[in-house]
Amino acid sequence: MSRALRTTDDLARLQADRPAGLVAHFGPDEPLILDAGVALTPFQIGYQTYGALNAERSNAILICHALTGDQHVANDNPVTGKPGWWDIMIGPGRPIDTDRYFVICSNVLGGCMGTTGPASTNPATGEPYGLTLPLITVPDMVRAQAMLVRRLGIDSLFCVLGGSMGGMQVLQWAAGYRDMVFAAMPIATSARHSAQNIAFHEVGRQAIMADPQWRSGRYLAEGTRPSSGLAVARMAAHITYLSDAALHRKFGRRFQDRQAPTFSFDADFQVESYLRYQGEAFVERFDANSYLYVTRAMDYFDIAADHGGSLASAFAGTKTRFCVVSFTSDWLFPTADSRQTVHALNASGASVSFAEITSDKGHDAFLLDEPELFAITRGFLASAGRARGLK
Repeated sequence: MSRALRTTDDLARLQADRPAGLVAHFGPDEPLILDAGVALTPFQIGYQTYGALNAERSNAILICHALTGDQHVANDNPVTGKPGWWDIMIGPGRPIDTDRYFVICSNVLGGCMGTTGPASTNPATGEPYGLTLPLITVPDMVRAQAMLVRRLGIDSLFCVLGGSMGGMQVLQWAAGYRDMVFAAMPIATSARHSAQNIAFHEVGRQAIMADPQWRSGRYLAEGTRPSSGLAVARMAAHITYLSDAALHRKFGRRFQDRQAPTFSFDADFQVESYLRYQGEAFVERFDANSYLYVTRAMDYFDIAADHGGSLASAFAGTKTRFCVVSFTSDWLFPTADSRQTVHALNASGASVSFAEITSDKGHDAFLLDEPELFAITRGFLASAGRARGLK
């Protein structure tokens, strides 16, 4: 095994057990009861905070990250050294203004950046959990977040906000902890995962599990790493985050560092080179088993199924204020999904606004420079803040 591979494994394990940033530990007296029917104990949550909690403890915003995100939303990532995944949105004077709000972001349960997941050490064996960790659901992720929020001494969140899988968590918060959520902003998401999206996830999972280095999920204990499988999974998923227009604008049919085809299976086209780069870079920062667990959690997500098949029933009587956002070119979580959520919220009597933003950037638009999203976020938080009585 090469030294580079050992270094990558060492770094992955370090972040899994002893992450950069803040960590909340929950012992045997505070078990997390999972949807799988078992108690997870002990466990930990890696998280970051920005800004200051006011004296009334009424200005806290919880940011929920997407599938491959983490808690490093507005600070440099300790693995990649790159800026936080949403620092364009969060910071002093930005739409989520840390001079005004206390911002919390935690790594999800099942992740690999400090919250208990398959790469974490199982205290009972001293080895990584691997596939011995029970399967995790989005409600499980939210239950863990609620324990963290209460640990921080916060009884009510001013706003819960996130996109994609983060938006699923936002909706779960609003359905399961309505008394703790004053405002909610689900972006580019759905109240249930579609058959098409489940299918895309299965392709990625099979790519990982078909890699001989996966070793039935025991690769960390055996000193290997399913890099090829994870890279292919990331490449396939990344295509779904973009639109046809975005791919054409960025790459078209342009060749990569050549004037003519090589008549080989080399990366002749720029788009091929780009996807290979995305796959290789992803392997450096994400755990393959976490990818299996977190995609499966998204697959299981269906709020209506947990409320007798009625999405409106999930939000009946809610006092939470909602702002639902979608993008015209998002075919992974199309506007129709958001409209279904809005219709259910209207049927439940909720206070809800809806915005469909015109963009050709695809699903990833919520992570990019979208002035309309910035304006909507700033306006919604300001309006909710006045209703909350924030100074």
